[in-house]
Amino acid sequence: MKPVYFERAIFLGWYCSKRDCSFCYMSTIKPRKNALRSKESILAEALICKKMNWKIEFLSAGYNSYSKDNLLEIVKEIYKITKQKQWLNIGTLTKEELNKFKPYIEGVSGSVECVNLDIRNKVCPSKPLNEIINMFKDVDELGLKKAITIIIGLGETINDFDKLKDFIKKHNIDKIIFYALNPHENSVFKKGPEKEYYVEWIRKTRKEFPKLKITAGSWMNRFDEINSLLKYADNITKFPSIKLFNSRYSKKIIEEVKKSGRTFKSNLSYVPDIKVDDIKLERHVKKYIKLMKKEKL
Repeated sequence: MKPVYFERAIFLGWYCSKRDCSFCYMSTIKPRKNALRSKESILAEALICKKMNWKIEFLSAGYNSYSKDNLLEIVKEIYKITKQKQWLNIGTLTKEELNKFKPYIEGVSGSVECVNLDIRNKVCPSKPLNEIINMFKDVDELGLKKAITIIIGLGETINDFDKLKDFIKKHNIDKIIFYALNPHENSVFKKGPEKEYYVEWIRKTRKEFPKLKITAGSWMNRFDEINSLLKYADNITKFPSIKLFNSRYSKKIIEEVKKSGRTFKSNLSYVPDIKVDDIKLERHVKKYIKLMKKEKL
């Protein structure tokens, strides 16, 4: 049976200098330049991901949240822990910056979000698509891979699918991460997409691109769609796997994967012994383990 992995995005902080994407959590909060995580906290999360057999979806940070030198240091350390090259989702990078990250990353993810440009220009006014496209040209020259994120439910229709198909073909995209819109409080959005509509986008993508890597996100109020998503997606994402570890929600994920007839390779139900040599890192690992072991409904 084909394996399924849970992919966890590692967020490096909650600051973004642009913060005007209308669907984004950071657009609903006051900007705080110091809303960044400690390096030890980030590395501890990466270690947890490795031990629990969770794939790291990407390392994510808002625009201008970290200096590129500090980011490079974090990426290097995660590479040492996981022994795997990671994906970056940290905005657009220059060719020079990409080249510095190249030894430690598999590729970069562009926040395309919506292929209907009229809608995209409204919901992501400070992130022009041409900046992502120009970065992808440098990515090609450096021999790295390209991913894009797409949010379903921003106002597009299924008639826009051909725009996505054309974008994937034109830019030779290696991986796509789909999310169903999950409206944040105080944002302009109030409702996510219907299950059948969301699944249809992923079904059509798989039909057109049999070898494309597809990851599909699902939220706690929509987990009954996971079985359907896994007919077309490779892996799943978008679940607070540490906070809700071994909860009724994680058990629902396991149940849905089982229904799909595929083998779940990630661990969402038991915590193994995790030994850490670094004292600062150990403190954060213990904090995460305590949260994971906490009894939940």
